[in-house]
Amino acid sequence: MSEINSLIKGYHAYHTVDYRRDEALLRSLAEKGQSPKAMVISCCDSRVEPSAVLGSIPGDLFMVRNVANLVPPFVADSKHHGTSAALEYAITQLEIPNIIILGHAMCGGIKALIDGSVDTEDNSTFISNWMSIAKEAKNNTDCCDHDKEKFQRDVEQSSILNSLKNLMTFPFIKERVEDGRLELNGWYFDFSTGELFGYDEEQDAFINL
Repeated sequence: MSEINSLIKGYHAYHTVDYRRDEALLRSLAEKGQSPKAMVISCCDSRVEPSAVLGSIPGDLFMVRNVANLVPPFVADSKHHGTSAALEYAITQLEIPNIIILGHAMCGGIKALIDGSVDTEDNSTFISNWMSIAKEAKNNTDCCDHDKEKFQRDVEQSSILNSLKNLMTFPFIKERVEDGRLELNGWYFDFSTGELFGYDEEQDAFINL
């Protein structure tokens, strides 16, 4: 219970300091609604906190977090699609002008995909199917037997590009990208060094921002 108690203490500190500082902003957001600058699709990994990395305040970012910051391809059926539903709401209702796929170094989901453990665990009901979204990224990446860290980094970045490609399978995204209302961005954060990289299409590489 000590871990939970520390979170409760953290809330008390937030309510005493941060909430009081942001009270006028939060009340305005409650009254006027949200108009985020960007939608960020990031990983569930506890070591990467997009709001802290990007220096944002409440109302700036419409956030989706899932395993390995993946975007599935567009599928119109009666199944449950959490990330796709968030995309639809963000783009068609909130009309957010930017989407950022925020990947990161040392991603556990990508490591499991590379190791093949998501394919062999009998008790994996959901993860294996979810990580299959990124299999193309793994298959399209040249393997470096002598440098496993580089290979994982390359797959992590390739997966970001794969998710950007999948975004364009959504009709409401494709239409807005083509007419200039929406911009797609692929970013990669190395939390061990604090460096943030952005994909540059002309150079076909991730450039240190």
